[in-house]
Amino acid sequence: MHQPPNSPIVYSLRTGLSSALATFILKAQDESVNKKGRFTIALSGGSLPQQLKDLIDNPRVKWDKWQVFYADERAVPLDDQDSNHNLCMTELFGKLPNPPAIHTLDPTHLDNLEMLSAAYEEELIREFAPKDSARFPVFDLILLGIGSDGHTCSLFPNHQLLAVEDTWVAYLDDSPKPPPKRITLTYPVLNHAARVAFVATGEGKADVLSMILDHPEKGLPASRVRPVHPGQLYWFVDESASAKLQYPKSSFSM
Repeated sequence: MHQPPNSPIVYSLRTGLSSALATFILKAQDESVNKKGRFTIALSGGSLPQQLKDLIDNPRVKWDKWQVFYADERAVPLDDQDSNHNLCMTELFGKLPNPPAIHTLDPTHLDNLEMLSAAYEEELIREFAPKDSARFPVFDLILLGIGSDGHTCSLFPNHQLLAVEDTWVAYLDDSPKPPPKRITLTYPVLNHAARVAFVATGEGKADVLSMILDHPEKGLPASRVRPVHPGQLYWFVDESASAKLQYPKSSFSM
């Protein structure tokens, strides 16, 4: 019998969100490396990479064990200002003497979204299928942000991609936010992760955060991220973002 998803854990922090997030990531890293010798992580863009700054000079980070994927990516060259990879290189990986293994989209397929998404799915299959033999990849950690409309990755409200259940990576050419052409991990991938953590800061996220956690029945894209048991969903938010939240908050300690 399937167990229902675990309830989300919400950490609301007055200060030190980046430090708490680094502590959380390192715990996930250590558990994963001790268990299977590698740490698989997917990152989104937006303001998230800036929140990872406490990892840069941290001697506990085992960068050589990391396998980094992108939870979504824009169909642009890797050095384009709209590229999530470019953003993560600027904010994090480009500041490291020895960056981890980073799985980017294949820029030779930028003109063919179907091939672009299929090639990225093949990249996932190469990393996960031989080792984990699961129907969907099981990331050790997926780090996500949210938009003020409740979107996450490139899964937007009322978009047809919300219903995709049979592929690991999907593409769209009609994103409500520019640029229009993107690829994204799908819900089955997000919801098979061992851990998913959302990061949201600022009063501009207060209304949508309350909608996602206090009113999940509204069905905003971010509220549909609920990892299957035993996976766990976490939220790292500051006090401004959680100001209107009725959902119970937990104190952070690890």
